[in-house]
Amino acid sequence: MKLLFSSLLLAGCLTAAAQNTVVATDGMVFNQTANHAHSEIAIIPEPVTIIKQEGHFILPQNILIQATKPADLKQTISFLQERLSVPTGFFVSSTATTSANANIKLVINDRNDAVIGAEGYHLQVTPQQIVITANKPAGIFYGVQTLMQLLPKQIESKDEVKEEVKWQIPCVNITDYPRLTWRGLMFDVARHFFTKEEVKQYIDAMVRYKYNILHLHLTDDEGWRIEIKGYPKLTEVGAWNVKRVGSFGTFIPPTADEPRNYGGFYTQADLKELVAYAQERFVNILPEVDVPGHSLAAVASYPELSCTPEAVNYKVRSGERIMDWSRGAPPLAMVDNTLCPANEKVYEFLDTVVAQVASIFPFEYMHMGGDEAPHNFWEKTPQIAELMKRENLKTMAQVQGYFERRLEKIVAKHGKRFMAWDEVLEGGVSQSTAVMSWRDMKYGVQAAKNKHEVVMSPTQYAYLDYMQADEITEPKVYKGLRLSKTYEFDPVPDGVDPKYIKGGQGNLWTEQVYNIRQAEYQTWPRGFAIAESVWSPKEKKNWKNFFARTEQHFERLNIAETKYAPSVYDPIFAVKRTADGKLLVTLTTEVEGLDIYYSFDNSFPDHFYPKYNEPLVVPVDANMLRVITYRDKKPIGRMMNMPIEELNKRAPKK
Repeated sequence: MKLLFSSLLLAGCLTAAAQNTVVATDGMVFNQTANHAHSEIAIIPEPVTIIKQEGHFILPQNILIQATKPADLKQTISFLQERLSVPTGFFVSSTATTSANANIKLVINDRNDAVIGAEGYHLQVTPQQIVITANKPAGIFYGVQTLMQLLPKQIESKDEVKEEVKWQIPCVNITDYPRLTWRGLMFDVARHFFTKEEVKQYIDAMVRYKYNILHLHLTDDEGWRIEIKGYPKLTEVGAWNVKRVGSFGTFIPPTADEPRNYGGFYTQADLKELVAYAQERFVNILPEVDVPGHSLAAVASYPELSCTPEAVNYKVRSGERIMDWSRGAPPLAMVDNTLCPANEKVYEFLDTVVAQVASIFPFEYMHMGGDEAPHNFWEKTPQIAELMKRENLKTMAQVQGYFERRLEKIVAKHGKRFMAWDEVLEGGVSQSTAVMSWRDMKYGVQAAKNKHEVVMSPTQYAYLDYMQADEITEPKVYKGLRLSKTYEFDPVPDGVDPKYIKGGQGNLWTEQVYNIRQAEYQTWPRGFAIAESVWSPKEKKNWKNFFARTEQHFERLNIAETKYAPSVYDPIFAVKRTADGKLLVTLTTEVEGLDIYYSFDNSFPDHFYPKYNEPLVVPVDANMLRVITYRDKKPIGRMMNMPIEELNKRAPKK
């Protein structure tokens, strides 16, 4: 049906557009012009079909928007009015009546168009008019996001643009709809607290790229961020720690007299406001309460929720080391950061928490964590031994499985669907559990084969806290994840029934993210790559094409004052030793067309310095290698300072 519709759509306009398009054997239309770095059309995520026509629509100084169902499109009309009027200074109005003067028409179909579904749209731009049609208001909203990307980059300005701009839009026919229904970003507001306004800012950025799920990680060892009536200490105690900066997990433990005044929490009214703000932009908020592990903030507030008597002395974590990961996962806990599965007070507590969270968040799913729960304190707890005997449980994984099954019943009682990280599969959970697969794609594949609903968010593609370039440049965390690797993400792997894969998401953990600017830096441009993986047709994946569009969106983010990482321009270091023990350094780049210049003499290279052409032998007394990338005689990468001592550490010993 989709291919038939594409053929009909193309029939009337292929002749005029032939020089700009290629029709694939499956009937899809690919825009060749997007392969050029400065194409007029650079849409992220890439639409299903784009047909470029001759001519442009010139934005008039009096813009009239006509909407067929204005009550349903109120927020989208408001969004469009603001986005068009502020940077241009033009007057923008709207009407519900048919008008020959309407410049932009927003049309909700009377009859359902099966091709585009609930979130798709058709966008037609002619020299006379812009028409966006969709089955549902969400589709109109996404069509508007595409329209914004067809305008000059200055449309991203938060103020009226004083320079001369030709406010025009290329004539196109676009048909577009998402590949997957779950297109998410996870924002960890527990490790570091982000204000309500900052969360709104994050939502504003993500909707431009057609994301529709914001997963809020609301509780962890470092903070409990939700007001729960009846448990005031969760926010009086659990929301606050001692501020430390540096490398998370290695901080000096706070002394007893250091003030615990770093953190914060959301009132229930705050969260309802965020829910409404997100819904106006067709985003659902998925709340996560992470239990039974990652619960030190809750245990420090209410020690009776623990299995461990010493919990009365526990404090909310401030980034000091509390886990021993030397043997892998699950870790050995140095303090017991778990809720006690053998304690009935825990289930009373969780019933209250789930009830109140369910009343705040209308989204059908509730995420209850389940990851990285250490078992070593459980292993020496008499109550756990009694529980195992009574319930015939043989392993600690089964103890956690008992906890998860009871928790799922609580979640279901309050009208929500239970979702958890993939570890919960190990202890046995009901088939109705929705699984978020993070450790590896294989756990999601396994869950889907067992007919669980699955959201793919694997570390090797989708962890936005990971370093985007060499650790000498980036905030140091566990691993690196470059943009090109993220772009390889395919949420629906071969051999899996696609009906069980709800979608995919990127996860931004914030141990090393202290402010909203760094949150943006970690999210973009890898957020572009994930958006394309969950929205665009798999067949249209093309790294060079994607990066050409990404570079144009860098310019848009600059104007929008959204921070992003330029790490993709930084060279990649590889080092080994020669037969006589010298260091040999190979430099490569993630994108083509860059020149690398270098120095070993402690000065800062520019394009008059030696150009890298072959692996470099490090001079015997050098202590610093500096490199920078250029394009067309202009610096494009950052100056990178690589200590020779660091290269020595990385080089395998002969």
